[in-house]
Parts: sequence; structure tokens; C-alpha cells
Amino acid sequence: MANPAKKQATSKTKDEAKAKLYRKFERVDGSHPFKAAVPEGFVDYPARIRKNGKIRFFNYDLAKEMGLIPKDHPNEMNEALTSKILETFALVIVNEFDQMNGKVFPESEMKKGTYMATRYLQLQHEDKTGRTSGDGRSIWNGQIRNRGKVWDISSCGTGATRLSPATSKYNKFFETGDPSISYGCGYAELDEGLATALFSDIFKQNGVETEETLCVLEFEKGYSVNVRAHSSLLRPSHFFGYLKQGNYESLKSIVDYYIESRRFDGSYADCPKGAGKYDYMLKELAGTFAKTVADFEDEYIFCWLDWDGDNILMDGGIIDYGSVRQFGLFHHEYRYDDVERFSTSITEQKDKARRIVQTFAQMVDFLKRKKKLGIGAFKNCRTIELFEERFELRKNENILKKLGFSKEQADLLLQKRINVVQDFRREFAYFERAKSSRGLVRVSDGITWDAIFCMRDLLRDLPQLFLSRGENISETEFIDILRSNYATEEDLKIGSYRKRKIQAFQNLYWQMVREVGTWQSKSEQSVLLEMSMRSSLINKMERVTGDAITHIIDVVIKKRNSLGCDEIFKLFKSMSRSQSIEADKAERGERDIWGNHLMRRFYEIVKEHREGI
Repeated sequence: MANPAKKQATSKTKDEAKAKLYRKFERVDGSHPFKAAVPEGFVDYPARIRKNGKIRFFNYDLAKEMGLIPKDHPNEMNEALTSKILETFALVIVNEFDQMNGKVFPESEMKKGTYMATRYLQLQHEDKTGRTSGDGRSIWNGQIRNRGKVWDISSCGTGATRLSPATSKYNKFFETGDPSISYGCGYAELDEGLATALFSDIFKQNGVETEETLCVLEFEKGYSVNVRAHSSLLRPSHFFGYLKQGNYESLKSIVDYYIESRRFDGSYADCPKGAGKYDYMLKELAGTFAKTVADFEDEYIFCWLDWDGDNILMDGGIIDYGSVRQFGLFHHEYRYDDVERFSTSITEQKDKARRIVQTFAQMVDFLKRKKKLGIGAFKNCRTIELFEERFELRKNENILKKLGFSKEQADLLLQKRINVVQDFRREFAYFERAKSSRGLVRVSDGITWDAIFCMRDLLRDLPQLFLSRGENISETEFIDILRSNYATEEDLKIGSYRKRKIQAFQNLYWQMVREVGTWQSKSEQSVLLEMSMRSSLINKMERVTGDAITHIIDVVIKKRNSLGCDEIFKLFKSMSRSQSIEADKAERGERDIWGNHLMRRFYEIVKEHREGI
């Protein structure tokens, strides 16, 4: 007969062993080096444990990379891990409303540390200097270092802070969850948390810098706490507030902090000491934002950039996915409706990125001179010239990659036939930017003027057609390949001007193919075959859009109770791999699509919405 006492002791020993696996979570306690470095940069809040949370998503891969769980940990939730996640991240702040109204909470619910809401500039605040704005419904949980890498961790949906637009607008503090004020209530929602988890993982698969979701916790009424991590969660707007205020000491403190943190993670390994470090940072930022905004244009990523640098991270990473989209066509007239204002368009993002870089140039000059010049003094400075040069270079690189040229072939074309590449880009843009005769239309979250041609279809099919025929295709066939579901018969008419454009497009395409073949001693057929294989992957038909993400998450939310967090993680990972444009990842992903009935449903959703916004 089993000894009950011995059995209980064995069980206790196993529980203790499991608890030891997750001790690194205890370091995520609200402490962060930013607090000591920039004392004016945040508002600190006590926090308490929020009850009845359910784990809907947990990113096992990210948690292993961060060292929060062992590398050989199975991708399965257990009781000890569940407890540790909820204890660490199921939080709500004790805010000014609570304190003013004398609310008292049991000591057992209170966390030991305090958690900061950081200050940064936001255009929607009447005060355009960052004194009243910042993390309105988020806190920073802390920072984790593991194997030479560092992650900032923050949580969205943890309560209403004094930095929200609502507090600024109405000059009062709000109770967390106050239903009378939507954006200022302090809560996040489950659908946005899961959408961010999936969308960010897809972008990461394809080399787009982005925050990552560590976990999503669900509470009553579909509210959630969405936990994100990145090497640095600082935005340009964190810096621009102090610049606008003329607050030299705090500006210097945050810039010095940022540079040192980049030295630690190796991204600024060759950054000089002394004042030269500011020029180094400026040059890096000019290149980063030129590359980022060129990639956004060419991958049809809408991120709502504006000059305040609120919706982007310092390394160009995407943050705050509420309005982020990836278009199927170049819907360059789309604007997000944020109730009180419309967003920038995807083509305007370049001008906003340029203004961000211009503001950084003003900032660095201020740091060096201790005297602030007007922003206009930096309109045509060398840093802006560098931004424009890097932007053009990246645009040229991107178009050649999308055509299916290898990096070596692209480098040859850029060195020897840059004029041909630029001429081709001009012809490409004519078709890419063609718009429907229907004009502006209202969509669910804004307005748009539909694009009519699917350039990915053309780039995917053209090398195969050229390979089989050895000559240009007809104007009619060219337009038939390009046409999207948004195009009307009026939009597809082939006049004399369009005929010339179609022929110019194909002639320049052939010219680049032949030039590469000559340089590499390859036949035209050999070059086209290689291009066909690469372009079919890069320009795959089933490319996810913002619309598709919305519908996929609707399906997941309806089935979340039966799926569980582990299955949702597996589904999201399979979906991300299926979207990869890297050959090895994509092949595994394609096999995964058909291994699960929900993946097949996701696949159909992506196909249905592949031309949307």
C-alpha cells in the first residue's frame, strides 16, 4: 500500500523543482536601468495582481531566447509555469484615481516593485512637448539580459495612467475600466493582442524589425494584458519631448543611456567615445529610417509614421499594431481614421521619416552646441542627403530582389547599369500606383482609393512566360496578369500611352536579364530560370494582409476555449512559416498548411483577402 506522506513529499519535491525552472521570471519586477538614467522620463506606479486571468498565447520560442524557460522546455503549459506567468504579468496599476479615492487593496495582492509608464511626445496631445503624454495604458515590466542580448518588456492594458490622451484632454484622472471613456480606460482587448502576436511573428520571419509578443492574458469582457518585448522599446518620441522642451540635461541623459544600451547588445560596437558618439548615432539613424521606410513602401506595410516618432521604435521596429497593415496591392491612398484625424498614407511615410531624421539632426546639434537652432536649419543638411541616398539605394535593391535577381546580380546591375534600374523603377511605379476610376471609398477603418494592379502576380509569372516564349507577351496578356478584383473594365483599357508603358516595362526587364547573362556568362534561359524560382517565392500569391489577419483572429477567438494557448502558439508558428520568403522556412510552412483543418481555413482566408488592405 502506497505511503500517502511519501507520495505528498514526492509531489512537493517535483513542484519545487518546476518552480526553480522559472525563477528568472522573478527578475521581471518593475526595475529597469532607465529609471536611474532618466529620472524625469517616467511616472512610477504600484501594481497589484489582477485575478481570473487566462493565458491565451505564450511565445515559447521567445521565452527560451530570453532565458525565462530552459531551451529544452517542451512547448506545453503546466501549472507551475501558468502560475509564474500570471504572477508576473497579470497586473493592474494603482493609479491616481485609486489613490485620490483612498482605495486600499489586500497586501497579498500587491506587487513589491513599482512599474513605470514612460513619457514621450504624442501629436494627439494639446501639449506638443511631451510633458503630459506617454504610456497611457501600459507599464514597463522590466528588462531581461541573457547570453549577451537584452530585452525591454512592457505590458499594454494594465490600467489608466496620467499620460493618456483622456487625462490631458479632460484634465482629470480616470478610473481604470471607466466605460465612459474608451481610449482612456486603460484596458487592451484580446483581439488586438492576438493579432499583434501573429502579425509581428510574420514580420519577424521576413526580417522586418518589430516588437514581439511574449504572452497574451485574457480577462473579463474580452479585455487583455498584452506583453511585448524588444531589444529596446524606446521610440524617437521619447527623445523629441526633451528636445521640444529645451531640456538639455534629460535629453543628454536619455541619449547617453540609449547609446550605452546599444553598445551592450553589440549594435553600436564600433561607436566612438566622447562627442563623436552623437554623430555616429545620427548617421546610424539616418540609414535605419531610410531603409525602414523604403522597405515599408516596397512590402506595402502601412505603419502610420509621423514626425513625432510615436509609432516606431528607434531601430525602425514596428510597435503598436492597432493601425498597422500589410496591403496586397499598393493601396497608397489608404488612410486610417482615428476619429479626430486621418493618418498619413503609405507614400507619405517617407516624408515623415525624413522629418524624424531631420529632428534627430537638430537634436544632435543641440547636444553638441548646447544651443537649439530651429528645425528649418537642418532641412538640407548632410544627414538628410545621406537619408535620401540610402533610401534610393534601398529602393533599387528591393526592386531587383523582387524581380528575382540574386544579390550578386543586383550588385552588378547597380554598379554598371544603375540608369536602367531607375528607368525600370519608373515604369514599374506607373502600374503599381494606378488607381480605380471609382475614386475614394470608405472602408471599415478609414478611406482608400483602390489600386487596380497586382504587381506580385506579374513579377511571379513574367520570368516563366519569358522563359517559355523568349519574347515579350502581348499588351492584353500583360494586363490580364496584372488585373485585380478592384479593376473595372474602364480601368483596364489599353490606350497608346499604356501600350508604350507595357513595352518599355518588358524591354527594360529583358535588358537587365541580358546584361546579367553576359556578365556571368550565362544564357538568358538560365538567368530567367533562377529568377523564376526566386520570384515565385518572394511574390507568392498567398501573401497575408491586414484584412486576412483580422478574419483569422476572429476564427481563433471563437475557438480559443477548445484550442488552448499551446495550440494557438502552434497555429501562429505554422502560419508565420507559411508566409516566409526564405526558402527553407517557406517549404516547411507550406507542408504545415495542410496538416491541420484550421490552417486550411487560414489559408483560404489569406487567398480571399490577398488583394486587400
